[in-house]
Amino acid sequence: MASKGEKFSSGADMDIDDDEVTDISSIADLDEESLKTFCRKASMSFFNEYGLISHQINSYNDFIENGIQKVFDSAGETIIEPGYDPSKKKEPHWQYASVRFGKVTLDKPSFFAGTEGGADHNMLPRHARLQNMTYSSRMKVNVTLQVYTQKNVRSDKFKTGKEQYIQKEVLREDNKDIVIGRIPVMVKSDLCWMKDADKRDCDFDHGGYFLIKGAEKIFIAQEHICMRRILISNNQGWTIAYKSETKRNRLIVRLVEQSKIEGIGGGEKVLTVYFLSTEIPIWVLFFALGVSSDNEIRELIDYGAEEANISNIFFASIHDADNRFDDFRIRSNALSHVNKLIKSTTFPPGESVEECLNMYMFPSLPGSKQKARFLGYMVKCLLQAYTGRRKCDNRDNFRNKRLELAGQLLERELKVHVAHARRRMIKVLQRDLYPDRTVHPIDYYLDASIVTNGLSRAFSTGAWSHPFKRMERISGVVATLGRTNALQTMVDLRRTRQQVQYTGKVGDARYPHPSHWGKVCFLSTPDGENCGLVKNLAVTGLVSTDIRQPIVDQLFDCGMEELVDDTTTSLEGMDKIFVNGDWVGVCKDSLSFVAELRSKRRQREFPNQDFFAVLGDIVACLIIGIVVMCSIEIKRDEQLGEVRIFSDAGRILRPLLVVENLGRINSIKGKNYNFQSLLDMGIIELVGTEEEEDCFTAWGIKYILKDVKEKKPVKFTHCELDMSFLLGLSCGIIPFANHDHARRVLYQAQKHSSQAIGFPTTNPNIRVDTLSHQLYYPQRPLFRTMTSDCLGKLGYGHNGILPRPELYNGQNAIVAVNIHLGYNQEDSLVMNQASMERGMFRSEHIRSYKAEVDNKETMGKKRMSDNIMNFGKMQSTRGRVDCLDDDGFPFIGANLQSGDIVIGRYADSGDHSIKLKHTERGMVQKVVLSSNDDGKNFAVVSLRQVRSPRLGDKFSSMHGQKGVLGFLESQENFPFTIQGIVPDIVINPHAFPSRQTPGQLLEAALGKGIACGGLLRYATPFSTPSVEAITEQLHRVGFEKWGSERVYSGRTGAMFNSLIFMGPTFYQRLIHMAEDKVKFRNIGPVHPLTRQPVADRKRYGGIKFGEMERDCLIAHGASANLHERLFTLSDCSEVHICRKCKNVANVIQRTVSGGRKIRGPYCRLCESVDDIIKANVPYGAKLLRQELFSMGINLKFETEYC
Repeated sequence: MASKGEKFSSGADMDIDDDEVTDISSIADLDEESLKTFCRKASMSFFNEYGLISHQINSYNDFIENGIQKVFDSAGETIIEPGYDPSKKKEPHWQYASVRFGKVTLDKPSFFAGTEGGADHNMLPRHARLQNMTYSSRMKVNVTLQVYTQKNVRSDKFKTGKEQYIQKEVLREDNKDIVIGRIPVMVKSDLCWMKDADKRDCDFDHGGYFLIKGAEKIFIAQEHICMRRILISNNQGWTIAYKSETKRNRLIVRLVEQSKIEGIGGGEKVLTVYFLSTEIPIWVLFFALGVSSDNEIRELIDYGAEEANISNIFFASIHDADNRFDDFRIRSNALSHVNKLIKSTTFPPGESVEECLNMYMFPSLPGSKQKARFLGYMVKCLLQAYTGRRKCDNRDNFRNKRLELAGQLLERELKVHVAHARRRMIKVLQRDLYPDRTVHPIDYYLDASIVTNGLSRAFSTGAWSHPFKRMERISGVVATLGRTNALQTMVDLRRTRQQVQYTGKVGDARYPHPSHWGKVCFLSTPDGENCGLVKNLAVTGLVSTDIRQPIVDQLFDCGMEELVDDTTTSLEGMDKIFVNGDWVGVCKDSLSFVAELRSKRRQREFPNQDFFAVLGDIVACLIIGIVVMCSIEIKRDEQLGEVRIFSDAGRILRPLLVVENLGRINSIKGKNYNFQSLLDMGIIELVGTEEEEDCFTAWGIKYILKDVKEKKPVKFTHCELDMSFLLGLSCGIIPFANHDHARRVLYQAQKHSSQAIGFPTTNPNIRVDTLSHQLYYPQRPLFRTMTSDCLGKLGYGHNGILPRPELYNGQNAIVAVNIHLGYNQEDSLVMNQASMERGMFRSEHIRSYKAEVDNKETMGKKRMSDNIMNFGKMQSTRGRVDCLDDDGFPFIGANLQSGDIVIGRYADSGDHSIKLKHTERGMVQKVVLSSNDDGKNFAVVSLRQVRSPRLGDKFSSMHGQKGVLGFLESQENFPFTIQGIVPDIVINPHAFPSRQTPGQLLEAALGKGIACGGLLRYATPFSTPSVEAITEQLHRVGFEKWGSERVYSGRTGAMFNSLIFMGPTFYQRLIHMAEDKVKFRNIGPVHPLTRQPVADRKRYGGIKFGEMERDCLIAHGASANLHERLFTLSDCSEVHICRKCKNVANVIQRTVSGGRKIRGPYCRLCESVDDIIKANVPYGAKLLRQELFSMGINLKFETEYC
């Protein structure tokens, strides 16, 4: 902790003593406006230091520092025994081998460019993106291979206690660093070259993603149950479980029904333990752990109350153990009984029963008596829940959940592929252990492609290893990063997902839980099957990583006593202390213990968690430098007499103001400070889900000042920085979101904000995205929100803050609420033609086309195929090649239309060119020719198309008011105000009552006042200005206070009888455009089997006419139209039917009298051509008849003349 007058590590000049005690009365010296300004500055410093995606980068950095080494250390020593060969029985000694992994080192990404020098070049993310390569690092591990033989050597039994022992004679030992594979590198992590780069590729790029074969992939944080605490459940009987990542460490205590217990009334329930895949009576297990008597077990459980049903459970458990096992109260007998149960399982452990209990049962507790005490505590918790004195644990509560981020997910997947490589190594090495064969160096046996290809395949397919089922894989872990706009990119990186067995009815998992408050946005969730399962972190949510330094020593300084290793000492009146679920000690006064602990945490006397981030400008970048934070979570449960401390990874934390230290703000006025210094002073602290249950949090500063002004004792312990920080990023920037219906806010936050066309990147020249959109003239909205300000940077503008440009993607349009010739009914819009021509909502549509060919140079001595494809121009029957050069690529600026060849590619077998499909066109903007890491040459051609709004294009406001363009009206026919203002958009007034979005009206009224110079600018959710304040601002600048204006008809010049509401509103153009969805067809391709039109729009496919469309025509009675749609325009065909036998007659060629051959319908059954008629049937019916005939089922047709 910095002493008085000392500078903090961040360089902020502070002069505050940490031991200074501030009285709560000093808050009265602070006014509400200054406290709000402080909250804004503190929030800005929070985002400057931690950013929005630091949790992903922190987790990956922790993985490359500790996780990779942990994976190889967990492999241990691998012993390879020689394979059994009956022909080599007479060999004197068999050879054995042992393989041990050592230190792992990682290189920064590089690639071989094929130059003469053979040196590797630094691989930057733009290289991997352009060349379709994987941005990965070479992973080296130190491997020790030892080959030895074993001999039985006689010894002196009187000295050694053994007649003979096994002596190991080492024949060969090899130690070297080998490349075991390549691991994908997260952009802007410690391994990435861009972390220390002076100039970034893109101003909107903050990293947090991977590049796999040129595609940008991200991890979706996975919610899973916490493995560091015991969980009580009554779903399938009463159970209490000790969770662990290792299956053999798991232990479950069950309260089960026991039928036919003689002589005990009401003793139907019995306590049993499920451990090492077998059920053990709990009384037997207690005695196996060293407990000496039944009364001692009862005291260990320490239920505290003499209740008949609890006594009956104890008696029933004792009786059950007595009936099943004899003399189990002697420890050796109890151990023998437990050993029999464990060894009778399908896969028994190789260790002895004492070693099993010591290694697998509560491995953090060293002594058997401590294990017995912890087992008694678990039984007590289970019985308390059974009798209603303790609540069962809710699986949906975030205190019982953890988030798996990039580090944990990669560690799990890497462990699978390293195990695969080890199995392959054992199989190959075992064959070389015979005496007549030679053992090669270790890199001959370890195949690096297993790890490299395995990780690449997992990223590409999205199938990730299951957390606890070996052979299964799960989906929804990896996703492709959205690049429609920069906001979508940041929102995707803050997404979380809960895996469920069935996406239908999953109980309360979909519903918001009180523990989501401030941690997870309760509005940003998709609609449909993933509603409530996919969530987004709140804007100030942080995710912790592991603190690996021990903290138990500091707990003793705060008053903790060590847990005794006996079963006789009474702990009555003592509170239990748990660290990450492990019982580490007890204390007498938990209140003073927790107070001292929190004081040390605020003074940074605990081990710190490093929050690594990308080096950059402290103001302009969302993430900077290395920030140190203490993320210990402390919970005092007074009712249960427990203190729970957590320092593990995956907990969601958020910053809160500490009310008792708010007076210290007076001493830092006018000085420079950052967020870390506020944490050091105790003004702000990071609070977790479980600790927040002990907090009394005020919703805002005004609630605290209200108590201070009324001279009441302040009942709050903490205070929110701002209420809008409870929402996610895409929700917190919606103006007046608290005034809109929740469904409309969800539409904007989850759908429209991700579909709005903006400016996704500032480096489009070095990217070749498959599809991208760019808005020509993006604008910032007139209003401000707290979230957009705090994510901005200092500069010119209101309050000296410039909001970040990439958060909003749209333009400010003058919107009138009125009907216009019936063209804007049912959510459609009428737009000003002149505004469109001036460039409003004009965008650029870029689509890229890719083709690959084999590289002849890299093929080397491989067999050259006769059908090698090459790029080039050749006359094609598939499309026009007028715009292609001789190399097969179009020239820059070429105007390509539908049906043109965009990339010429040919082979001996024919033409393999890439052709523009139906409705695709554009001007060639970019041609890229390169090679990837698979040794193939590829070409990418990007076509650019300028698109102005046209009928059918989709637009949306910030309030979920979506609609399509219904009519483009000329400006002279639009209504105009007395000032000559003509609206850009006219929307229907019926859009507001049913959708319940008054927030859009408030936004238009506020924007109107801002445009006229008003000072009221903020539309932050939950702290919006009142309607009276907005109307007063409008009235002061000369407008009617409700925002309505007198307008005149553009067609007649007459004044409208009614006032029209008009004002500037922020509108977004969405990616759904009519040009991409229009579908028409006259004639076109049909399916070769069914002869019905194909389905693909780009292949001139047919329009789908389904069941519901058929029902509509039936309801209208339009039978002729229905017949035309389903028959004439689809698969009309003719068949010949014999009216005698009612079978289908075939058209065949037959010989008639005179030797002539004729072709026509002929019934083979009747052997006649008489009475054969022609009928029109769908080809699908004819095909069905033929398929049934092949199965031995014949259809007959009844025919009538009509």
